[in-house]
Amino acid sequence: MKKVFFPILLLFISVFSYSQKAENIIVVTFDGLRWQELFCGADSMLINDSSFVSDIKSLNKKFWAPSAGERREKIFPFFWNTIAAQGQLYGNRQYGNKVNNSNKYWFSYPGYNEIFTGFPDDSVNSNDKNMNKNENVLEYINRQNGFKGKVAAFTSWDVFDAILNEPRSGFLVSSGFDKVNLPDAEFKLLNEMQQYSPQPLGESVRPDFLTYAIAKEYVKKYRPRVLYIGFDETDDYAHMGKYDQYLYMAHMTDKWIGDLWNYIQSLPQYKNKTALVISTDHGRGDKNKKEWTSHGSKVPDAGEIWIAAMGPGIPALGEIKKEEQHYQRQLATTIANLIGLEFKPAHPVMHPVPALAGK
Repeated sequence: MKKVFFPILLLFISVFSYSQKAENIIVVTFDGLRWQELFCGADSMLINDSSFVSDIKSLNKKFWAPSAGERREKIFPFFWNTIAAQGQLYGNRQYGNKVNNSNKYWFSYPGYNEIFTGFPDDSVNSNDKNMNKNENVLEYINRQNGFKGKVAAFTSWDVFDAILNEPRSGFLVSSGFDKVNLPDAEFKLLNEMQQYSPQPLGESVRPDFLTYAIAKEYVKKYRPRVLYIGFDETDDYAHMGKYDQYLYMAHMTDKWIGDLWNYIQSLPQYKNKTALVISTDHGRGDKNKKEWTSHGSKVPDAGEIWIAAMGPGIPALGEIKKEEQHYQRQLATTIANLIGLEFKPAHPVMHPVPALAGK
């Protein structure tokens, strides 16, 4: 009897762990972070080019190593020590594992529209602050029982007020240098920091460290069930051709994600009850040294992206090394599915990423 019972018990535990859903979810995006750095680490052509790096020796000391596995872990220790052990990573094209934009534009607003609405809308074809007519998954979740008022988004780029259509969506969207209109003393201080901080990337982009500080403080004070953080500086420094700063910001963003994850594991509401989904809006060029700074439909490879996730209901498969094709548009339905919901807006959407849904 024991010989029969034990395998059945293991099967029951396995099925239960795959089918259970998270109670909360955190979504994070790196703007314009290439799959090449995430999976292979620093690019040997770029890290040793003085036109892109101000101090080659110190950058190599920090981020270079003989193998791709060592290099990527130097930049992204949280991804490769935690997510790779507990979750799943998609998009290493060296194994034929592909994730792509479905939209044909390969730049930010169309990419973020696709992430959150699941709909690669051809009419979303600029970065102008036009209010998005497509329903997004965050506003859908905010209407569901138990989630109303428990959804919040903090983004460095000020166009997110339009991408997420804040007036219609009905949840907090703090984008760019938006003042946070909350009564707590901590937010008053953060608002002053925003007001008097340098603006190295212009008036439309809040420094990522401030975005993270505001988001983490909001978690401390208000305990949202759904949180989105949109970082921006990887894309900004890439456009400037500053490969050193691009790597530093990628590394720092990994550190912030790890810090937030470790913090929420100390809170009963979130510990072992929270899914984490991370991706990017678009890729970048890779055919020659100059193309890495750019993206858009005329730049080969700029539609190549990646996805990482972990949490309840997500089997710990690590880096996915089998040949398969996934799309950015699957993220909206995946986000809803991970917390036990089905996102069915008026526009067409695609099924969730199967293995992230425990299938």
